[in-house]
Amino acid sequence: MPEPVAVIGGGLAGAEAAFRLACEGIPVRLYEMRPGKMTPAHRTGLLGELVCSNSLKSEAEASAQGMLKQELRMFNSLILQCADKVRVPAGAALAVDRERFAGLVTETLSANSLIEIVCEEVQSIPDAGVVIIATGPLTSDAMASWLMKASGSDNLHFYDAIAPSLLLDSVDLGKVYKASRYDRGTADYYNCPMNREEYERFYQELVEADTRAGRDFEKGAFFNACMPVEEIAARGIDTLRFGTMRPVGLDNPSSGNKAYAVVQLRQEDLEGRVYGLVGFQTRLKWPEQQRVFRMIPGLEKAEFVRYGAMHRNTFINSPRLLKTSLQFKARPSLLAAGQLIGVEGYMESAATGILAGLNAARLCNGKSPLVLPDTCMLGALVNYVCTAREDRFQPMNANFGLLPVLNSRIKNKQERYLEMSRRGIQALTELSELSPK
Repeated sequence: MPEPVAVIGGGLAGAEAAFRLACEGIPVRLYEMRPGKMTPAHRTGLLGELVCSNSLKSEAEASAQGMLKQELRMFNSLILQCADKVRVPAGAALAVDRERFAGLVTETLSANSLIEIVCEEVQSIPDAGVVIIATGPLTSDAMASWLMKASGSDNLHFYDAIAPSLLLDSVDLGKVYKASRYDRGTADYYNCPMNREEYERFYQELVEADTRAGRDFEKGAFFNACMPVEEIAARGIDTLRFGTMRPVGLDNPSSGNKAYAVVQLRQEDLEGRVYGLVGFQTRLKWPEQQRVFRMIPGLEKAEFVRYGAMHRNTFINSPRLLKTSLQFKARPSLLAAGQLIGVEGYMESAATGILAGLNAARLCNGKSPLVLPDTCMLGALVNYVCTAREDRFQPMNANFGLLPVLNSRIKNKQERYLEMSRRGIQALTELSELSPK
């Protein structure tokens, strides 16, 4: 029996890494500092807690997220196994009950005899043995300091925001309607329509609302995928109408009326009591969130159970530090995974955790680490993260732009994406060593 691999961080990437190692018969010591030391955004000490949204995004085969999910299922993904058991209605997307999801991840890992869970903060990386660092975007100050010293350069960072959640029974259902955009999937979203006058009044209050005073770490740039709604609005009066609040494809099914702008609410728990404001990440002060968001039709008496918040997301300069096997160039027995390496998104984080766990197991067994083909979504994403320009490196989501072009030209975008997805899945099936034990 080899020495336990130390996996530092109990988020999605750390959970997947530990699970994959155990599937390979390798003992694991999984470190998580919560609940002894909490982060600004977490609420529990559970492993795999979802901080921002409860959505794991699209399952459609002709989407980047759908393709990535197919690959993860081939890898025997723990996260998707748990998500499938606690999913909530979300149209064509996969969304989960947050607390039940994290509880199930924790329960599964705790029950595995090869995984020892250690609830303590790791402030520096052990000098010996195989180690995976997956401390995530909310890496503690002590670990961030260690990373800066070890890498020889400052960490990069961006700023993330969380959207508020509210109780459905506080929503005026007479003013909202259920629909999914373009009728894709089932009608699982509540839609709050605005006419032009309502939108312009809401917009004006939003851009003039009081934001929380910025801390030192907020002097940089926001990451576009998690831009606070007030920051988007500040770019121009129509930016929300062509983004977060776009009304296209969301006509009221009972009346056929077209709205000028729409705010969507997405279910966040199995019972359907809690809903989140889709795309409404914010750093407004809490009283301002209550005041401004209650201007949305149907939310005049909204009871918020979670306010939007802001936190620092830290990531390393992976093109400078990592190989495409997710090993550190300066220390091959040290691997990294998750948002810490500069991938953005729940599934992207989980996927890199699987790859790090797989390669850590191979190191323990005296085998060479794997580098995935760039025709699969995970391989393309890791390839980008580890080979991008060091001086312009920014976090990246899964997207078809990362994949090499097809040999034959296909004009129809949906058909082209389907063919890219099939090509990538086929490339993975040819790697027999990836089959879970």
